[in-house]
Amino acid sequence: MTPEEKLKALGLSLPDVPTPVANYVPFKLYGSTIYLSGQGPRKPDGSYHVGKVGGTVTVDEAYGHARIVGLGLLAAARKAAGDLSRVEVVKLLGMVNGVPEFADQPKVINGCSDLLVEVLGERGRHARSAVGMGSLPNNMTVEIEAIMRIVG
Repeated sequence: MTPEEKLKALGLSLPDVPTPVANYVPFKLYGSTIYLSGQGPRKPDGSYHVGKVGGTVTVDEAYGHARIVGLGLLAAARKAAGDLSRVEVVKLLGMVNGVPEFADQPKVINGCSDLLVEVLGERGRHARSAVGMGSLPNNMTVEIEAIMRIVG
């Protein structure tokens, strides 16, 4: 089953790659390596899911937000590679906007990691860091950046 078929079977679709609002690009291709800019969990209207995880936002809600970010990262990777079946995830950096005492960042970023493995199989497995932040742009709950590569 192709990654696109897996997305369809999961009842998911990739969003449009948003146009950056500042002086950067959604991804940079260097040889076969794709450096993906950090993305936040966008709602269908383009706004972000916001709040402090461990405060106004639960771990389960933030897990879902990280899944949304995973879809955005896959959309940018598809645009860079032309086809998701040519993409392999190398590394994620997941940042969680949490209250000071919040310590379950890995549980939140699992939302993105789990999605990438569901869609890409073994090519979705990756190295990862999950860290807490005092704040994130637009008060979004999570931001995730990735390094991927084009294979084949």
